[in-house]
Parts: sequence; structure tokens; C-alpha cells
Amino acid sequence: MRLILNILWFIFGSGFLLGIGYGIAALICFALVVTIPFGVAAMRLAVYSLWPFGRTVIDRRDAGVASGVANILWLVLFGWWIALAHVAAGIAQCVTIIGIPFGIANFKLVPAALWPLGREIVDLD
Repeated sequence: MRLILNILWFIFGSGFLLGIGYGIAALICFALVVTIPFGVAAMRLAVYSLWPFGRTVIDRRDAGVASGVANILWLVLFGWWIALAHVAAGIAQCVTIIGIPFGIANFKLVPAALWPLGREIVDLD
């Protein structure tokens, strides 16, 4: 079931577009050397947004104070509007019965979009 949902998400549920958007943001962050940690976070979000079903985000306990400070900077500059876009897309997708799983996947992306550094994406298995 996860495979079918991931394929449908990739094609119809905006997974492809989200992956490209986060990937472009990561490349821009990699080009600006100072923002490489944000590029890593954006790339992590790109991979997660391509294939979200059967995976989850967990906190890494070994993340230091620097990731917390960078998360605050991310939240102020990027995170709040990215999370707001995921919430709006999730609400729009939940309007139809077929779109409910895609809306839930968008809601799963909200915490990762708000606070991406110091987190890890793992399989549910």
C-alpha cells in the first residue's frame, strides 16, 4: 500500500514539484557557502517530500546547540511560510476523499519544514 501511495503522491500529490523546489533551494544554499547546513536540510526535505509514505521524522539526540540556533534562523526566514504552504496544500487536498492521504502527507511535512536541522528521516519498519 505504501508503494502505491508513494507513486500516486509522486505523480498527483505534488511530490515531484516539492522535490524539485526543495532541491533547487538546496542548490542555492550550497552555492552560498555560508548556508550549506540549510542546503543539507533542504535536500533532506526534498528526499522526504518525494517519498513520504512509510517514513517519519525523528529528533537526533546528538544535535548540538548550533543546530538549535540555525533552526531558529531557519524558522524566522524560511520555515514559517513553507509550513504554512504545506498546511494550505494539506487542507486543499483533504477536501476530497481521494486526497485525504495526500493531505496527511503534507501535514507530516510541516514539523520537518519548521524545524529541519537536528532531525533524521527513517523508515517506519
